[in-house]
Amino acid sequence: MKSVIILLGPTGVGKTGASLLLAKKLDTEIISADSMQIYRRMDIGTAKPTVSERAAVRHHMIDVADPSDSFSAGRYVEAIVSVIDDLHARGKVPLITGGTGLYIKAITRGIFSGPSADWQLRDRLLEDERENPGILYDSLVHADPDSASRIEKNDTRRIIRALEVCRNSSGTMSEMQEKFTSPLPYSFIKIGLTRERGELYAMIDRRVDAMLSDGLLDEVTGLLSSNPGQTPMQAIGYKELTAYIRGEVPFPEAVRLIKRNTRRYAKRQFTWFAKEAGIKWIDVTGVLAPEAISEKIIKVLDNS
Repeated sequence: MKSVIILLGPTGVGKTGASLLLAKKLDTEIISADSMQIYRRMDIGTAKPTVSERAAVRHHMIDVADPSDSFSAGRYVEAIVSVIDDLHARGKVPLITGGTGLYIKAITRGIFSGPSADWQLRDRLLEDERENPGILYDSLVHADPDSASRIEKNDTRRIIRALEVCRNSSGTMSEMQEKFTSPLPYSFIKIGLTRERGELYAMIDRRVDAMLSDGLLDEVTGLLSSNPGQTPMQAIGYKELTAYIRGEVPFPEAVRLIKRNTRRYAKRQFTWFAKEAGIKWIDVTGVLAPEAISEKIIKVLDNS
């Protein structure tokens, strides 16, 4: 099978800069595996590669949907197959870069995309959970115990999706995942970047400050005026600043929440990737220069 390189890791670890140099070194193009970078006009808060960076190295799966669109992991996988095959046809090894664990899993292990989002049902389920905390997980235990065993009790988003599949299809999430999932037919070389947690969290805090200085608040304000969908505005940074704009929290509290939630997200990414087999991990603690990180990656690739 033809090879595909996947460079993964938690948010803020140093993937973007290293991937640009790696793509140049390998004479290839980058496929983003970030579920929020697919949306147009969400640039600062998603840490998209800049216009000049994308001019230097061609990127795919960035700015492919409006914030009002619904974009699933299944749709993502369908879209990247033609990109991967085109790169192979041109003699290039595709470089997939990102930190969305669900996208990585969908590529390497397959995913059942299921029925389309039912926002009315989701709103009703959310209201049920607000009125009676824990009721959704209890419902899932009865409806689909296999899925419930794999989902954390406080992961409301995934619980709602599993219940949505149960109510809007002919089977449970676990049954349909087992029946319909299959990985993409490529040989995956998976490389993960990791850092000491304290260093990573400090870098995350500094990056949030930089995003705010670069105009993240204005970006969120502009998005709110364009009637965006629910999913994009749940992204970290956008959700907290929306609460500030609506007068629900003061600005310093919104900033604190962005930093806290980003650190928590990074922790969840570590947990998710721990379940992904075959990752060659590179510890880049103390290494900040993208050149040095890319050199470490090249050494791993040379020995793969």
